[in-house]
Amino acid sequence: MGNFKLSKRSLSRLNNVEAVLIAIFVDAIKDSPHDFGIPRFGGHRTAEDQHSLYAQRPKITTKDGYKKKSKHQSGRAIDIFAYVDGKATWDPKYYEPIARHIQKVALEQYNIKLRWGGDWKTFVDRPHFQL
Repeated sequence: MGNFKLSKRSLSRLNNVEAVLIAIFVDAIKDSPHDFGIPRFGGHRTAEDQHSLYAQRPKITTKDGYKKKSKHQSGRAIDIFAYVDGKATWDPKYYEPIARHIQKVALEQYNIKLRWGGDWKTFVDRPHFQL
């Protein structure tokens, strides 16, 4: 376990995200089983940002930003990516250990049950966490 911290770039991507959610991730990364960061659009999103992600192929979100809004638009969600050997990876094997650790920190230190997109049945979204 690692002695990690969020980079200035990752922290800058969390503007307009709920303070408690930021605090959970800042605390969780310190002893996370793997390093992680916040990708572009991993924090708060405008309707336009959300819609541009919705339009991508392959589909990375089911929310269009207008009729169906994402929790990112209200600052109640964060996406991550795992860092392995100094490089970002989307390899699914790293996400569950990170996710369970983040959820444990949220519950034990903040009394918050954080939802993880990797647990969803219809659209699995391993990088996604929401209040």
